[in-house]
Amino acid sequence: MRAIRFSQTGGPEVLELVEVDTPEPRPGQILIRHQAIGINFIDTYQRSGLYPMKLPSGLGSEAAGVVEAVGDGVTRFKVGDPVAYAGTPGAYAELNAVAADRAVKVPAGIDARTAAAALLKGMTVEFLIRRLHRVEAGETVLVHAAAGGVGQIMTQWLKALGAVVIATVGSEEKAERVRELGADHIILYREQDVAAEVRRITDGRGVPVAYDSVGKDTFEGTLKSLARRGLFVSFGNASGPAPAVEPRQLMLNGSLFFTRPTMGDYLATAEELEASAAALFEMIGSGKIGIEIGQTFSLAQAASAHRALESRSTIGASLLIP
Repeated sequence: MRAIRFSQTGGPEVLELVEVDTPEPRPGQILIRHQAIGINFIDTYQRSGLYPMKLPSGLGSEAAGVVEAVGDGVTRFKVGDPVAYAGTPGAYAELNAVAADRAVKVPAGIDARTAAAALLKGMTVEFLIRRLHRVEAGETVLVHAAAGGVGQIMTQWLKALGAVVIATVGSEEKAERVRELGADHIILYREQDVAAEVRRITDGRGVPVAYDSVGKDTFEGTLKSLARRGLFVSFGNASGPAPAVEPRQLMLNGSLFFTRPTMGDYLATAEELEASAAALFEMIGSGKIGIEIGQTFSLAQAASAHRALESRSTIGASLLIP
């Protein structure tokens, strides 16, 4: 089968398309033939060495397709079932062997491309706004990178909950897209002072919670945008790692709370995974959340896909099509 591999960390050019043996599902695993592969910022962190991996290595952690074979002891899936997974390495390939308890069935009415574009990003949103902090109707929320894959899902889900969304974006084109998704206020973070705009919008109070997937470039603005006892949720590094947090700064800026969560700790069990995916698929199936696939690339174009993602020129989700 064809797969992407890299033997040293670096820029997108380290990604190579190679022929490798097709894996055999071990006991408790299923073999999935991919129809669509999700591209996520964590892939670029692993490729660059920001998140170290044992090399040589495959890449990618999200895909959707059909079950090709099942290992001993698997009863939840059968050959031909439509499935998706997020969080298992090796997704940049035509097939992957995945633990059956880390995959989910894709319900009728949701195609493989939508599932691959939505699962990791959507379950990230689910735990951030429903379990890490339960957003309530009428609550004002700051969402960075709102035109991206996670940001679009978060904006729509927050609006479905009745929240007031302050969205930051990098261009007028992206601003228009986020308006269409229902964002109440738009900040062009490259041109405007984010904290000053948030204070203006909230009559000086600041927001009770801010979701920041950008990292270095937005850190200071996010910190200064929070209300007293506000929550700073840092969950990405699109512009580079956020600086170290000095505890005294949390005190001086209003007795703030700071967290850097990872999805693995919120989807630690098969039951948590199933519940999170079910909540996401229900939101998609009901029409409350639409999934925009802004860009598709062939498996051989993985390096180009990374360049597009890191330039922050993409809108919505990006996919590899094997």
